[in-house]
Amino acid sequence: MALLKKRKHDRSEQDNEYFQCYSDVSIHEEMIADTARTNAYRRAILHSNNALCGKTVLDVGAGTGILSIFCAQAGAKKVYAVEASTVAELAKDVVKQNGMEGKVKVINNSVENAEIPEQVDAIVSEWMGYALMYESMLNSVIYARDKWLKPGGLIFPSSADLFIAPINDPTTENRLDFWSEAKDMYGVDMSCMRSFARTCIMSKEMAVCPVSPEDILSFPAKFASINLASATLEETAKIHGSYEFKCFGSSLMHGFAIWFLVTFPGEKAVFLSTSPYGEDTHWKQTLLYLDEEIQVKQDTEISGDITMTPAEGNPRHLHVLLTYRIGESVCRTKHFQMGN
Repeated sequence: MALLKKRKHDRSEQDNEYFQCYSDVSIHEEMIADTARTNAYRRAILHSNNALCGKTVLDVGAGTGILSIFCAQAGAKKVYAVEASTVAELAKDVVKQNGMEGKVKVINNSVENAEIPEQVDAIVSEWMGYALMYESMLNSVIYARDKWLKPGGLIFPSSADLFIAPINDPTTENRLDFWSEAKDMYGVDMSCMRSFARTCIMSKEMAVCPVSPEDILSFPAKFASINLASATLEETAKIHGSYEFKCFGSSLMHGFAIWFLVTFPGEKAVFLSTSPYGEDTHWKQTLLYLDEEIQVKQDTEISGDITMTPAEGNPRHLHVLLTYRIGESVCRTKHFQMGN
């Protein structure tokens, strides 16, 4: 019993920390300034005006309320904007400033503790985190779906796909080469630092940074898909998939990049992709580094498995187990953690 109480207390503390970070303007500025993200939601919602007109909508994690206002602009009769952080008070100001008080009701609570007076016709939520699952609100969306969404109701977005590809990382290589170049710069040989630098840079932690398309070494592989209409908490708690690649040409391989694509419902589907081949987003790409760089050449075969689960100490954080085989000589397993 004492252990159960401690776990509930720890989870409550983690939730408070998570919601607190959304009480600062910076994260909302970053998200709304992400035009690929915000315009994708706007197009998807406004293109669904026939489906939303006169309907009720639940916005899970409403933030400043912009998605709720999009729904009202699309003709929704009532929008319940649920936001657990203190930014909910600012969302009320945004709603009032746009003359939407009669349509949008801001509820300052977590969706798990909110009181929604009716079943809704649609759910909208920007729940995706880095690598899709880091600090994501997917569990809250599934909870809201099971409790309040009418049968056949819409979910924005309606599905998500995860992709992986092998990469060369020139930034990493430049940082490693720096220690060999120090002698020419300063007359001191520091090449012995290269091994230490490699350990520090290509560590177990996942990195979030943009990848250039020319640094991708093979066609990407889709390793997992989530259907928001039917996904269960058990399924999303362990996302597993396999991948196979053949390299385009000769290069140093430093690791893998992960990104996602979400699809919105409607007669004319709208997509939001965090692919390096598309428009930049604040999610960028998530990098999983090998222990050391490996030389590959044209048609080098790469394969393996990837499993994504919530971190043991904090379910909002992310643990990745990666098994990879490169050519005929390299076969390894590596653990990655995003979050403390």
